[in-house]
Amino acid sequence: MGKMERVFSSYHPLVWTLLIGTGFSRIAIFMSLPFMAIYLHEQGLSPFLIGLVIGAGPLCATFGGFIGGYLSDRLGREKIMLGALFVWSGVFMGFSFTSEAWIFLMLNILNGLCSSFFEPTGQALMADLTPQKMRRRMFGYRYFAINVGGALGPILGAVLTSTSASLAFLITGLSFFVYMLALMVMMKRYHTNEREETERVTLTRAINVLRKDVKFRYFILGAILFIIGFSQLHSNLSLYINQESENATWIYPMLISGNAIIVILLQIPLTRWTEKWPVVRNMTLGTSLLALGLFCFGMAGHWAWFVIGLLWFTIGEILVFPTSSVFIDQLAPPALRGTYFGAASFQRIGNFLGPVLGGWLLQYLGGFTMFSIISMCTLVAIVCYRKGAKLHQNVLLAKSA
Repeated sequence: MGKMERVFSSYHPLVWTLLIGTGFSRIAIFMSLPFMAIYLHEQGLSPFLIGLVIGAGPLCATFGGFIGGYLSDRLGREKIMLGALFVWSGVFMGFSFTSEAWIFLMLNILNGLCSSFFEPTGQALMADLTPQKMRRRMFGYRYFAINVGGALGPILGAVLTSTSASLAFLITGLSFFVYMLALMVMMKRYHTNEREETERVTLTRAINVLRKDVKFRYFILGAILFIIGFSQLHSNLSLYINQESENATWIYPMLISGNAIIVILLQIPLTRWTEKWPVVRNMTLGTSLLALGLFCFGMAGHWAWFVIGLLWFTIGEILVFPTSSVFIDQLAPPALRGTYFGAASFQRIGNFLGPVLGGWLLQYLGGFTMFSIISMCTLVAIVCYRKGAKLHQNVLLAKSA
């Protein structure tokens, strides 16, 4: 058996379906969503309405993940995932055929909910079907697929939107429908009934478990702080470069492309190198490197600081994001795995707080101070991660005693 055959045989066929589907669906999403503001402007919407429509999706995704994850524990992974893909397909097709602001708003709310239902449930199913010792590498492959989509999607989107912006949304909708059909066929062929064999999960029990799980709350707080730092790459960094450099028009696009390229090149080697490490070591090192990258951004003065900062920033990102999925999996009781992955969506609050806090600091205190403060805030995440990991270890020791 060759090396590639061994790799493919190591994971359940449904896991490979989800990994490949993640790559193709991300290509479709990045092909259309980054161009939504331009598309909405062409439909005659005001800047305020455009901001309202675009912001509604992530906001709903933040709070919808818990419900989606809980329903997957209660009703089964398959029903939630296929239902979410079916509605998601209709959402993007709807984007291509409407010009009414209120319809755009409703559709993007559904877009956020579909994302928050499908993504945590998909991660929970992948964990269900993968032996624990292989999950870290599996989540690394998933993050690799996401970044391939992030690298290729905008290029295809730029080509399509130059012809017709609505065509990109239509193709995205059709892609999700094809993904749903492929997943339906694979689920029928490799049907699993793990969730049916476990005890029934009630909403009250799910809420109570999360309310009492201090270690999980430490993880969420740490993740919010980490994402506050990470969000600067896609928000305030462009404004800062525009203030500090005459070459902003090429430096920032170069950094965004470089980020995706570094992830694609280093994700799998770094995952294999660090997969034997304790989860908390990965989280600590990754958070430290991302914070160092932010500090380098603040140095400015020369474009080389941005390149150096991007390298540390991206390696930190590579170490933390896949490992955080492993961390959630370790914290979650098996019967509530979907609920925990769904509740982890609350970390997206950092995507709101990061741009707001960073923008305020940039406006009133300047770039160096802004990146220094954000860097220190990000480092506090290490305290939260380590505290959560220590509490989890104490629980395991108590159970084994």
